[in-house]
Amino acid sequence: MAAPIDDGSSNAPHRRHINKIREKVDLLASGLSRVGVSIATTWNPNHRHDEEHEKEADAALEKIRDGHRFRSFAPEREANLVKWHIDGHDYFWALSELIDKAQHTIMILDWWLSPELQLRRPGAYYPEWRLDRLLKRKAEQGVLIYIQVYKEVTASMSLGSKHTKHALEDLHDNIAVMRHPDHSGGELVYYFSHHEKLCVVDGKWAAMGGLDACWGRWDTPNHPIADVHPTQFQNSLFPGQDYNNSRIMDFQTVDKYASNELCILEAGRMPWHDTSLTLSGPIVEDLVAHFSQRWNFVKKIKYKHDSRMDWLTLPEPWNSYYNPDAVKEAKEDAQFREDHPHLAELKDIGREAMHPQTTFKSMIPRQQHEEPVAGGVRVQVVRSVADWSHGTLIEDSIQQAYISMIREANHCIYIENQFCECTNPVVSNISITTTETGNPVTNLIGAAIVERIVSAAKAGRPFKVFVFIPEIPAFPGDIQGQSGLKAIMEAQYRSINRGGHSIFEKVREAGFDPNEYISFWNLRSYDRINAPKGYIQKMEAASGVSFHEAQVAMARVFVGQPGEETDDGEVVFIEKPHDQLTAAEETNKDKKTAQDAVPLPKTVDEAIAIIEKFESGAPREDLAVSDNIGQNALESGVSVNQEPWLGTEQEERDSIVTELLYIHSKIMIVDDRRVIIGSANLNDRSQNGDHDSEIAVVIEDTEMVEATMGGKKFMATKLASSWRRALMREHLGLQPPLPPLGRENQPTPNMQMVGTPNEYDWGSPSDLLVADPLSVEFQRLMFETGRQNRAVFDRVFRSVPNDMIHSWAQYRDYVSKNAGVKVGHVANPELSLHEIKDLLSRVKGHIVPMPINFLIEEKWLTEGDFLSVNPITLAIYI
Repeated sequence: MAAPIDDGSSNAPHRRHINKIREKVDLLASGLSRVGVSIATTWNPNHRHDEEHEKEADAALEKIRDGHRFRSFAPEREANLVKWHIDGHDYFWALSELIDKAQHTIMILDWWLSPELQLRRPGAYYPEWRLDRLLKRKAEQGVLIYIQVYKEVTASMSLGSKHTKHALEDLHDNIAVMRHPDHSGGELVYYFSHHEKLCVVDGKWAAMGGLDACWGRWDTPNHPIADVHPTQFQNSLFPGQDYNNSRIMDFQTVDKYASNELCILEAGRMPWHDTSLTLSGPIVEDLVAHFSQRWNFVKKIKYKHDSRMDWLTLPEPWNSYYNPDAVKEAKEDAQFREDHPHLAELKDIGREAMHPQTTFKSMIPRQQHEEPVAGGVRVQVVRSVADWSHGTLIEDSIQQAYISMIREANHCIYIENQFCECTNPVVSNISITTTETGNPVTNLIGAAIVERIVSAAKAGRPFKVFVFIPEIPAFPGDIQGQSGLKAIMEAQYRSINRGGHSIFEKVREAGFDPNEYISFWNLRSYDRINAPKGYIQKMEAASGVSFHEAQVAMARVFVGQPGEETDDGEVVFIEKPHDQLTAAEETNKDKKTAQDAVPLPKTVDEAIAIIEKFESGAPREDLAVSDNIGQNALESGVSVNQEPWLGTEQEERDSIVTELLYIHSKIMIVDDRRVIIGSANLNDRSQNGDHDSEIAVVIEDTEMVEATMGGKKFMATKLASSWRRALMREHLGLQPPLPPLGRENQPTPNMQMVGTPNEYDWGSPSDLLVADPLSVEFQRLMFETGRQNRAVFDRVFRSVPNDMIHSWAQYRDYVSKNAGVKVGHVANPELSLHEIKDLLSRVKGHIVPMPINFLIEEKWLTEGDFLSVNPITLAIYI
């Protein structure tokens, strides 16, 4: 068991001084060690796998994988508890509960981790539940906290991993943060990243899925685009950096929480849809093993002499049940070392991670362990790892799991993913092979989809595949002018319906209509920014405080506790939205001057005084005015036409906005019985094993529920079926919206961590509408709702992409008519305010059909050739 470290508060200054000296010595020693690794890697890239003992260890690992489904490092585990969480509102609350339960260890893997992330919201009601404050609280209680984050290439992205490391390690000595890879010397890992999102507490509970604990991910099922509360700033849900729109501008200076440069009065945020899970049971052992293997690998090559970074291992004994017979134990130990050389070293040197439900009995008496309640869910961990990321041979068990589950599907496949870049399969009669020579996408998930559709079609069996992906990748700028954005769209469209070897083309080549079997969908939101220009101007004149000063002051309240001061002269620059035609060129173009700056209040008390002064300037109460109207796309019982407004008609028209609802999930649900979910996207980066490192779980519930499939009686599993139905109901607007959030209505059962069952209204009218994904009624509902929503968004906002644009010439002509319109605002000058609101009242949920015929007449979206984006950097995008 990990022993608590004494807080040592009585001699804290002396202790910190000693630790600083020790850290400098450790840094020097680790630096020299890294030089050795760089030389070895440059001289021999295979240097971790070429000696006899290394080959033996690799062979042992491969033998273990050969015995497991999908060739995973981990077996299937029975008797687990699993709980789903949809969107950040539910998941991050559950994550806060899980971390708060820690008594011994917290292990976190993240692509991006923002220390100042507010886990419970509104943040004004829950200041103590900011991530860094929660981790500090646990560290002061003696909990050992191990965190691994991706060390980004700073020239291409701003994740602030250096800030993450120092901000957290400075809180307490019990917090250790690793950054990897280094992108230097012989460790030439420029394009690929550590992409897992995982938190394990005390070896008992885990949280994982698609959500990083970082800016921009927290959202509610309402998916608001606006966050302006003129007379109630404390209701802000997205203060500071958390109010972001990556289609307008990427995150800036993420180490400065209050420094949000997006003008919230005029620019909408980009809403974020995702799904994750919390779980407990024997499966957590394999998540601990994955974490510990990578931790020790990175320590060995980068932090070998850093005393802050413990070696980690699993509980002893590894080999069998404890036996006092020393001779027998020694024999068994020797056999274990022969069978598991990759674990033997850790057995000797590692700190034991608390894990009560290991498959091997612990040396610690069982009664000292708090056993999690056994469940009825079978779970298996799968992953993508390789030498650069984990020090192992390539494992692509996530891809193998996807392929196998697709091939074994009997009725329907439901997919949500951030990307859909899968191989272009070649079909010859009934055989599926890989793509033509030279195709840059190599994973075989697309081939598996074609194979399964063609098989079902030949057998005359109903079969459906539903795929939800983002409308546009989350890159700022005009589609035609951004090569990276076009490269991703190129790969996706060539996987879906063009280029000669796509899914649609190969199904047609086999003699069947792909539209009968597979459909692609996006999500989109609308909202109204509660900022009537005249009303805001009156508040500014009466109070002597500008709205932006109050906005920055609100973010300052979240920066720190009362008394914590900022640097002198620190300012925030506000970037106002630009014309749709020139936004990419204008954003961040002009040199920022003091005249553009909003001063950041030095203290929280000063910030609170600014906010109160601004709010006091309100000419009248605006409590009857909703701060958002997008919730009316759900079952609110209110029409957009019924929403009051305190400004002029023109001001309201100018405040209505739209934005794509960004899908970041990484989930596939098969036949309402099996689920795979984790951090992996449907692209080569996530699936091939030697690119990004990823983690996922395959879930099979044993609790069955009676359902129908294609009108026939069918036994689904409770977990998978409720998960798929809940997701589809959100997309179709078949659930009530969340009310304004406060202490009195949180948490709901679905916000709480595993142990509290999911709440789902089986048999309700809305549930029955989505219960049978193969029924004619459901198909009609889905397609009619999506088409109606798309027609409204196209007519009101003239959004792109859309199916009316087939060439770049048509694209330029179409967007040229949006000249003078700010990004995301109403673009049809012929519509009256009443007509706009009437049209928006027809939107149900957020579902829109993917415009798969966008630019269909262009042979290449990227000029000249798919590979011409840049043969070297193409791997970044696919």
